[in-house]
Amino acid sequence: MKKQILRRASRLLLTLSLTILLASHNARAEEAEPSASGPYVTPSVDVSVHYEMVSPQSPLPVHQDMHWQATSLRQRIDPENSAVYMVTSWRDHTLTVVDTLGHRRSVMPAPGATLTLPGQVPPGSFRKLGTDMVSGQLCTVWRTADQDGHESDACYTEDGILLQVKQQGRILVRALSVERTPQPDTLFVIPESYSAVAPAR
Repeated sequence: MKKQILRRASRLLLTLSLTILLASHNARAEEAEPSASGPYVTPSVDVSVHYEMVSPQSPLPVHQDMHWQATSLRQRIDPENSAVYMVTSWRDHTLTVVDTLGHRRSVMPAPGATLTLPGQVPPGSFRKLGTDMVSGQLCTVWRTADQDGHESDACYTEDGILLQVKQQGRILVRALSVERTPQPDTLFVIPESYSAVAPAR
C-alpha cells in the first residue's frame, strides 16, 4: 500500500512538473524558422494554481494544486483527495514525497537536469502562435516539440505561469484558478518526525 501511494503521487508530480518545464528540457528544432525569443517557463512571482489534468490512470480529469515560492525556488504539489503531497527544492535539486497518513517521507532527485530561472528564456526552438485567455488570465501560446517529436502548445503568462497545455488540439493541462499571493515557508516544510523510506520504483 505504501509503495502504491508513493508511486501514484510520484507519477502525478512528474506529469505536472515535466509539463511545466517542457520547454526547458525537451525543446528541439522545428521545420519552421526558430523564434528569436521564447516563453518564461518558471514563475517570477509567488503563486498558487489549481490545475485540471488528463490522467492515463483515470477516465475523468484529475485536479491538483501547485504552490510556488519564487525566492526559494520551491514547488509544492497537492493532488486532490490525497494524503500525499510533494515538495521540489530546486536549490537542493531534491523532490520529497510526503505521506501524511503513514507519516513517511521519501527523497529523490528532482525531475530534469536543470531549472530555467525566473525571467530567463530556456534554450530551444519555439514558435509563437498568438495569445489566449485561460481562467481570466492572458497568456502567450508557444509551440515546441519533445524528444519524440510530439508537438505541444503551452500557454504561459508574462510572469512565467503555465496556464494550459494542448497536444493535437486536446487540452492536457488547464489552470482553473490562479492566485498571485505570497506562499508561506510553512507550506514547504518537510516534517522531521516522519520516517524516511526509500523512493518507490
